[in-house]
Amino acid sequence: MNNLYDRSHTTGCANGRTLSCVNPSTDLRRARGDRTRQAVLDHAVQEASVRGLDALSFGALAASAPVNKSAIAGLFGSKEKLQLAAVERAMTIYTEHVIVPARSAERGLSRLWALVLAWTEYSRSRVFRGGCFFRTVEVEFDMREGAVRDAVVAAQRSWESYVARQVRTAVDAGELAPGTDPGQVEFEINALLNTANDRSLLLGDDSVYGRAEAAVRALLAAHGADPAALR
Repeated sequence: MNNLYDRSHTTGCANGRTLSCVNPSTDLRRARGDRTRQAVLDHAVQEASVRGLDALSFGALAASAPVNKSAIAGLFGSKEKLQLAAVERAMTIYTEHVIVPARSAERGLSRLWALVLAWTEYSRSRVFRGGCFFRTVEVEFDMREGAVRDAVVAAQRSWESYVARQVRTAVDAGELAPGTDPGQVEFEINALLNTANDRSLLLGDDSVYGRAEAAVRALLAAHGADPAALR
């Protein structure tokens, strides 16, 4: 989001000079619009995490968000733009709960393990009511074409490449065995995390997160990681 106080415009003045001015009423309207948009999107991502992006509609959101249907339509213009904005908002929330907490760990094995722990907590604590938002929508759009699918794929690819990069860094640092395939390790880690998310939702069993962490720990140890570093 742009800083509202950076917005200014130039206007002519009676004495012929030109001044850089800020219109307080315009900035206040923009601030209210930004807050309203985020409030709507916060409702949208929760709904989509349970029912999918196709379930989103201006009318349904108006029933749960503090905004009427015409105002929501004015904010987004079309259902596809609403869906795209929801994916973007979900990415921001995902980053806040998974990526940011792991950044304090050193790149490589420590950050990789921190990402695993942050991800399981993100899913377990139901940051999104339906578990992992992206797990829900990637299944929904896996056989479709279009801008929304492209946005979901881009989000997933970004996460996968970030995990694989930590594996590669760990290999380069000697924390994992030479010859370890970062893509394969990333694939197996995400398979375990997604399975924990799905089974927790279906079975109502939180113990699956501990099992997933144990499985990832065993996977990394099999590739040469020091088990003491995976706590």
